Amino acid sequence: MAPLFASMPVPLVAIAGAVLGAIVGSFVAALVIRWPRGESVVGGRSRCDACSETLRASELVPLMSYLLQRGRCRRCGARIDPRHPAVELAGALIGVVGVLAHPLPLALVTAALGWWLLATATIDAEEHWLPDALTLPLVPLGLLAAWAGFGPPLLDRAIGAVVGGLGLALLAWFYRVLRGREGVGGGDPKLLAGIGAWLGVLQLPFVLLGAGLVGLAAALALAARGKEVSATTRLPLGALMAVAAWPLWILSAGNNSAAIHLYPL
Repeated sequence: MAPLFASMPVPLVAIAGAVLGAIVGSFVAALVIRWPRGESVVGGRSRCDACSETLRASELVPLMSYLLQRGRCRRCGARIDPRHPAVELAGALIGVVGVLAHPLPLALVTAALGWWLLATATIDAEEHWLPDALTLPLVPLGLLAAWAGFGPPLLDRAIGAVVGGLGLALLAWFYRVLRGREGVGGGDPKLLAGIGAWLGVLQLPFVLLGAGLVGLAAALALAARGKEVSATTRLPLGALMAVAAWPLWILSAGNNSAAIHLYPL
């Protein structure tokens, strides 16, 4: 397959990344909408969230179906949840950035991490919930990627997983003791352990700094919309860390990866 990829022009690679990303984004959208409601994501055929009618293949084309149907179900006329096209678009953008930032096969690893963090961040932003099924697998997957030669060294990332998880758990404990209330959710240390397993221990301060800056921007945006912002305003730390972590992976993985590149950009 190497000659095929090597001969592909960059625009075609970007289009392929966008198409794949939109398809993955469609699944992620269904995940973040249905999972918190206790509904199955993988079981059965796709259906309208309002009338539960099975959707045809022509109604399942990411982004395009939403636009052609003007955001409404063809059968019941109900408004399609706008999270569907939003997450599909985010998935497509992740696919494009992944294939343009890194050569194959590292590009697929980068995009896969981005899609995983997209699901994690979206659920946390909306539900203030970080499922173990999304946070805990990041640790073995990150170490496996390191063993395969993608990104920072394995030892650095193993230490990052331990320091990230235990460090944030201790910080949460101290906050609870000093302030008498929860300041960090139970899933946040698990997510930071997973991020550490991907980025390594040296990147963890930058993850927290980036999360703080993104959180500050979010607070300012809330204030600009007239919403009250105080010391007790809840912000999804997990989502903020996920948003900060992926760009750091892009910057660090290309410089540290020992994986074989299948095409030059």
